Amino acid sequence: MNKLSLLLLSLLTIFLFTINATGKSKSMSTSVEQTAKKMQIEALVEKLERYNRAYRQGKPLVSDAEYDNLIEELRGLAADHPFLHQVEPEAFSGRREIHHPKPMLSTEKAYTPAALRRFIERAEKCAAENDLPQPTIRLTAKLDGLAARDDGRIFATRGNGETGYEISSAFVKGVVPLGGRGQGLGEIVITNSYFAEYLAAHFEHPRNLVVGIINSDTLNPYAQKALAAGAVQFVPYVQLPEWRGRGAELLLKLDEIKEDLEAQTDYPLDGLVAEIVEPELRELLGHTDHHYRWQIAIKRKGEIGRTEVLDITWQVGRTGTITPVLEVRPTSLSGATIRRVTAHNAGVVKEQKLGPGALIEIIRSGEVIPKLEKVIKAAAVVTLPEHCPSCGSRLEWSNDFLKCRNPDCPAQAEQMIRHWFKTLGTADWFGIKTIRRLVENQIDSLEKIYAMTEADFLKLDFGPQQAQNLSAALQLSRSKEVDDWRFLAAFGIPSLGRGDSRRLLNKIPLARLVAGVTASEIINIPGFAELTAENITQGIAERRPEIEHLLALGFNLRLTAPMSAEISAKHQFVGKGVVFTGKLSSGSREEIENRARQLGIKVQKSVSSKTDYLVCGAKVGAKKTAKAEQLGVEVLSEERYLELLEKVE
Repeated sequence: MNKLSLLLLSLLTIFLFTINATGKSKSMSTSVEQTAKKMQIEALVEKLERYNRAYRQGKPLVSDAEYDNLIEELRGLAADHPFLHQVEPEAFSGRREIHHPKPMLSTEKAYTPAALRRFIERAEKCAAENDLPQPTIRLTAKLDGLAARDDGRIFATRGNGETGYEISSAFVKGVVPLGGRGQGLGEIVITNSYFAEYLAAHFEHPRNLVVGIINSDTLNPYAQKALAAGAVQFVPYVQLPEWRGRGAELLLKLDEIKEDLEAQTDYPLDGLVAEIVEPELRELLGHTDHHYRWQIAIKRKGEIGRTEVLDITWQVGRTGTITPVLEVRPTSLSGATIRRVTAHNAGVVKEQKLGPGALIEIIRSGEVIPKLEKVIKAAAVVTLPEHCPSCGSRLEWSNDFLKCRNPDCPAQAEQMIRHWFKTLGTADWFGIKTIRRLVENQIDSLEKIYAMTEADFLKLDFGPQQAQNLSAALQLSRSKEVDDWRFLAAFGIPSLGRGDSRRLLNKIPLARLVAGVTASEIINIPGFAELTAENITQGIAERRPEIEHLLALGFNLRLTAPMSAEISAKHQFVGKGVVFTGKLSSGSREEIENRARQLGIKVQKSVSSKTDYLVCGAKVGAKKTAKAEQLGVEVLSEERYLELLEKVE
């Protein structure tokens, strides 16, 4: 923030206190307070962006702890700010952008034994309902490094989860691929023992040096020595020491297992990772837009504190759900000042008697937004809104949620448009301020926005450069290639996020889906329940004119190739368990496995009694083929497998 901005903020603050003291204008006080708050948020985001850029360049300006404190300060001021809901951008200049064949999702977190128990029970229930054996759980240490993917040909960063940057030059510099190339997902780390002896006095965290090595073509002496010593390594997750067993044993011996795994792991750690081993159960559990449901990170429970509720702010979501945010007396928690806490839904406010004066216990776990843990003392008065804070429409109850049913609600339009651009990911410049100005001027739908020209933006008092940028961004969003499932998910149809959109289009082409499918067709696809299918068909029907209109604008869609009914009926591999092994020549392991899944094949990671075929590339270990023969699994060369596919394609 520059000196002029600081001066304005100071004057606004003085003005605010003067107005409050005299009581002359409450509405003016509120307006000034909101302006001051916006300026504070903008200054904080600007600082975070600067610190993040420096960190990504391997030249951190602040410690990890200080950066995390600033993140939490932003959460307290604006929990829904876009900066908090995105993968912090990587900037690898001059490197090729890589589209991951399979999303590198985040990991769900368990901070309590109860959360871990729920994860295990969910997996066990799914197995029982599908006549599968009780799940085996693999437990490893959770690395704290730079996530990446190595398929043997391409080495790429995690990026935003969908696309990353090609960094194979890291191996030329001297990064050691532990166990060899082509072992999938893992993290680039520096060994603890080397860091403690040679680098701890010069770097705040091992990850800072790792980022510098990957991001820079010129290496400092510390990096050169660490690389020469073989201390900088890409550690595939499959190479980590592991524990395997049943859920009950894990819950009973967690501390003992944790201590043993950490003792075997000479890398920076951040908890543990538990994952289901069985491929078929993994497939059934599926994933959300954010994480895989068959995997969970086990971390320490966050610090708990007590504070008083001062007020409740009611926020309107894109589907009309009214969400309560508790404005609390500022309190320090894990080094951060907490001012706002999520209260989940209106039912919680009503049942637990939340309101001004309530004394509550809150928890901050890792980078999770502070949450309500329990109510110590209820409020004397509980007030629930009867009308939408945005449009004034009368609210309705839907289970524990208050809903605004007005389809023309400005706040819903803002959130819907914001969701579109954020999910589509191919157009910059459409931040919340820009969207709000558009909606205020009745440009409140995607059809209207995409009809805008540079001249139209100028008429709404956007500056010449901004008007040009906005117009160009709309054109780019249509011309830049984007996955059809991302395009579908961007409409924000209930029960149809990115993960479900991808699975749905694996079976039903986008054109036929938009033309109209029945709920029964969707129910027949694994992972879609009756209510979900009904929500999807109803949502698509309601948004059909809008979807068809945008499709007619010529978006450059990368189409998902669904499995045809003819191939499904003929293919000898459909529904069969197949393991791919060795060095494959027809593509990367992930590409080949994704193609197999599209054809209805149950791709497995290891040979078991449920495996039907072992498809072998070059340099296959004798143990794997011997196990296949022992279990009666048919062994095919990659060439023979491809020949059999070609006969029906």
